[in-house]
Amino acid sequence: MRVVVTGGTGFLGRALVPALRARGHEVVVVTRDPARSTVAAGARAVAWPDLPAVVDGAGAVVNLAGETIAQRWTPAAKSRIVGSRAEAAAKVGEALRAAKARPGVLLNASAVGFYGNRGDEELTEASGPGSGFLAETVVAWEEAARRAAPDGVRLVLPRIGVVLGEEGGALSKMLLPFRLGLGGPLGSGRQWMPWIHRDDLVSLLVAALEDSRFEGPVNAVSPAPVTMREFAATLGKVLRRPAFAPAPAFAIRAAMGEMASLVLDGQKVLPAKAAQLGFRFRFERLEPALADLLAPSPG
Repeated sequence: MRVVVTGGTGFLGRALVPALRARGHEVVVVTRDPARSTVAAGARAVAWPDLPAVVDGAGAVVNLAGETIAQRWTPAAKSRIVGSRAEAAAKVGEALRAAKARPGVLLNASAVGFYGNRGDEELTEASGPGSGFLAETVVAWEEAARRAAPDGVRLVLPRIGVVLGEEGGALSKMLLPFRLGLGGPLGSGRQWMPWIHRDDLVSLLVAALEDSRFEGPVNAVSPAPVTMREFAATLGKVLRRPAFAPAPAFAIRAAMGEMASLVLDGQKVLPAKAAQLGFRFRFERLEPALADLLAPSPG
């Protein structure tokens, strides 16, 4: 089937698009500048004004578009973060409603930030939303996606955790201090870190597109969340570097402002729906996942 992917040139899209192609799907990536965008072999790139044309007759739409949250949360940045997600969902919704042959499924990215800072509480898709800017942003994001999905279009909302992958994402930002022997937990180290290997995330998204049993919120996280202290110790072990230099919360807040909640808050999120539907994670545990990503290249 034809799969239309918005935001397909980012960290996640760069892995998802070739996986869809490998499954035999036709993939169209919607981007602001098709002429300068690099997409996987066999996929094609179009501009946002072409969205209605490529959505009509497609089998699925994947909406990954949105301003990065990894920036200092000034009032202007907050407005862009929220507005970009609402705008992308609205454009997708307009295209879906205008289509003569509507896609069967809309997969709209979401995030575990939905749950807010919840301590040691175990959180599943049945858990309610938390509080704070990030939780409020994700709630609004999901509401925009629900408005975008007309009757008859199955909506999947993958609530994505910390994605571990090569060449980008959270892991790349953590490696330098650890490799210099200056790594360690952030803040108290007791906060939970719901993580997922990028390959497992891609497999879960593909499954959600192809399997009609997936619907609504789906926690896209490993079944074995770890605390920040456990993550730091495991990363140090895999890199064979010490991991005993904690970064105190006050210093992180001074450097990052309100955005510090991204690393100082935590959620113990479990993939209850994926488990119920029989999805098999390749990397359930953190150490094998990190070893896979950080193993030296042969030769």
